[in-house]
Amino acid sequence: MGVKTMLPSYELGFYALIVTCAVVYSGSGIFEASRDSMNRRAFRDGIKPGWHYFGRKMDVADFEWVMWFTSFRNVIIFALSGHVLFGKICSMTVPQHRAVMYMLYGILAVLGSMGLVYLMIILSHCLVLYSVALAKQKWLCYVAGLCCLASFKVEPFSSWQSGFVTGAFDLQDVLFYGGSGFTIMRCMSFALESSERKEDIYSIFDLLKYNFYLPFFFFGPVMTFDQFHAQVSTRELRRKDDEMRNIRVHALLHVGAIIAVDVFFHFFYILTLPSDLKFMNRLSDWSLAGLAYSNLVYDWVKAAVMFGVINTIARLDHLDPPQPPKCITMLYVFAETHFDRGINDWLCKYVYDHIGENHDNIMKELVATIATFAVTTLWLGPCEIVYIWSVFNCFGLNFELWVQKFFQQEPFAKLEAKMSEAMSRRIRAVFGAANFWAIVLYNILALNSLEFALLVTKRLLLTGFPVSTLSIWFITYCGVQLIKERERILAIEEEKCDKAKAD
Repeated sequence: MGVKTMLPSYELGFYALIVTCAVVYSGSGIFEASRDSMNRRAFRDGIKPGWHYFGRKMDVADFEWVMWFTSFRNVIIFALSGHVLFGKICSMTVPQHRAVMYMLYGILAVLGSMGLVYLMIILSHCLVLYSVALAKQKWLCYVAGLCCLASFKVEPFSSWQSGFVTGAFDLQDVLFYGGSGFTIMRCMSFALESSERKEDIYSIFDLLKYNFYLPFFFFGPVMTFDQFHAQVSTRELRRKDDEMRNIRVHALLHVGAIIAVDVFFHFFYILTLPSDLKFMNRLSDWSLAGLAYSNLVYDWVKAAVMFGVINTIARLDHLDPPQPPKCITMLYVFAETHFDRGINDWLCKYVYDHIGENHDNIMKELVATIATFAVTTLWLGPCEIVYIWSVFNCFGLNFELWVQKFFQQEPFAKLEAKMSEAMSRRIRAVFGAANFWAIVLYNILALNSLEFALLVTKRLLLTGFPVSTLSIWFITYCGVQLIKERERILAIEEEKCDKAKAD
C-alpha cells in the first residue's frame, strides 16, 4: 500500500503517548542504575571524575569521543580552521585553482602531522591504483583496490607498513589507519570512474586533488570521485538562497549535540554499564532494552557530529558532501541502516547496486549482499565480532526481500488488496517492529559486545516471554507508526516541491 496512507489523529496521539511513557520509564531505570553503580570497582576505568558540583562522574568508555575532545581537540581546531581560512582566500582570489590549493594544504597537513614516510606510503598506493586505472579494466581495479585495502587491514601487512612510520604519539594509529583506509576507497572510486570514461583517463593530479582534500582525508566521509570532480571543478561559486544561514544553523546544532552528549554522559552510563554482565542481570527487561537502544542512538549521534562538522567545512568550500546518517530512531528496514552514508553510497554504487541491479531477484540480491558485506568486513578489519555482525546483517537484508516476496504470493496479495489501506499499514508496522529490534540486536554486536547482545536477546525473547516480549513489541509498533507518519508527511511535501518545480 502507498506511503501516503493516513491514520486517525487520535490513534497517532495514543501511539505518541505510549512511546513517550515507555521512554521515560526505561530512562528512569537506566538513570537509577547509573546512579547506583557510580562507585563500583568494576566501572573504575569507564567512569572518571566529572561535575563535582552536581555530584556526578562521567562515562568515558568511548575512546573516540574522549579522543576528539581531549588530545585531538586542538589539532582539529587548528587544522580545520586553517583550511577554512585558506579555502576562503583561494575562493576569493583563484577560484579556478582552488582544488590545487586544497591539495597542497592537505599534503602539507598530512606531512606535518604524520611525517614524510607516511606520506610516501599513501602516495605509493595512489600511484599503484592510478597505474591500474590506465588499463580501464574494472575487475582489475577491484582486485588491486581490495588488495591495497587488505594491506592496511590484515596482518602482517598492516603492521609491516605501520612499522615504517617512525616516532609515536597518542593519535598515530588512529590517523594512520583512518587516512590509509579512506585513501584506498577514494583511489578505488577514481579507478572505477576512470575505467568507465570513454575518452582519455583522468590525470594523476585529479586523483591527488581528490584524495588530499583535508576535511575528508583522515575520517571521511567518502565522496565518490565523479561527484567531487564535478563540484570542485566549478568556477562560478555561488551560494544558494539562505545557504550561509543553514550552515550556521547546522554548526550550532552540532555544538548543541556535543553539549547534550556531555550532559547525557554525566547521568546515563550507557557505555560502561554493559561491561558488567552481573550487574546487567539485576536490571529490568525494560532497562536492558532501553540500554541496547541507547547504544545505537549514541553511535548515530557520534557519527552525525563527526560527519556534520566535516560536512559544514565542505559546504563552506562550495561542496555538497554526503549527508549525515539517518537516525536509528527512524529506521525499521535493513536497507537504510548505516552509520556512514559516504561508505554506504560507495558500496551501493560500486558493489550493491552494480550486482543487485533493481534488487528484485532473490539470487542477485543474495550475491550482492554477500559481496557488499565482504567488502565491508575488509573495510572494518576482519575479526570474529565483525564476521558475526556481517553475517547477521547480511541475513537481515536478504530476509526482508524473502518476506516481501512471500507475501506477494497468493493468497496474501489478494487478502491485502481487500483490506483498507490503513489496516494494511497497521499490519506492515507489526512486521516493521520485529525488524526494528532485529536491527538493534544485530548492530549492538559490533557497537558493544557479543555477550551483551546475547544477554539482551535472551531476556527479551526467552526469560521475558510473553509479558516483556509482547509489551516491548507493541511499544515498538507504536514507534514504527510514528515513523511511517513522518515518512507520509515528507512524501507529501516532496510531491508538492516537485509540482512547484514542474510549474
